[in-house]
Amino acid sequence: MKKGRLISFEGPDGAGKSTQIKRLEAFLEARGFPYICSREPGGTPIGEKLRELILDKRYSEMSRRTEALLYAAARAQHVDEVIRPALEEGKIVICDRFTDSSIAYQGYGRTLGEDVIRALNAFATKGLQPDLTVLLLLDPEEGMRRAEKREALDRLESEAAAFRAKVNRGYLRIAEEEPDRVIYIDAGKDIEDIAAQIRKRMEVFLEE
Repeated sequence: MKKGRLISFEGPDGAGKSTQIKRLEAFLEARGFPYICSREPGGTPIGEKLRELILDKRYSEMSRRTEALLYAAARAQHVDEVIRPALEEGKIVICDRFTDSSIAYQGYGRTLGEDVIRALNAFATKGLQPDLTVLLLLDPEEGMRRAEKREALDRLESEAAAFRAKVNRGYLRIAEEEPDRVIYIDAGKDIEDIAAQIRKRMEVFLEE
């Protein structure tokens, strides 16, 4: 039985997930909560290999279904090898992306459909869902400008503006459907203001 808590961070590239995850780590560490931090796709040796394959710009011919299946495969390994064992030990697991990413990117961005992606990931995770999700959203074009400044773009980051707009709509849909789980934050705000908003919600969440 799950004893710990799974917290996921979601949003488009350039939204500042990595920055806010580091601040949350410091918050948890200062309060003595046991935690681990991981990412998707990745988090395991197998997952990291699949990450390289999925994001490699050389594989532009990759089909939508192949992409969705590879993400789900990496997630299945991640859940079995890292996430579920940590939860059973009573740890808080902070994950940079989880199932919501697949719903937004493959379900909406690739137009495979939300129901298809939900079913695929329910199988991959054995029904595991985040207890809390921090969704950082900003204008897709601003996100792209930030990502371009940071590093070379990968296969997903290189997609056209229309794709990124679909992804954002998918994320908004998730936030509307599950307001109790998803904290929707404007990623265009000041970094410290965002961190304070997350800390405030986290204090309530941890007390619960």
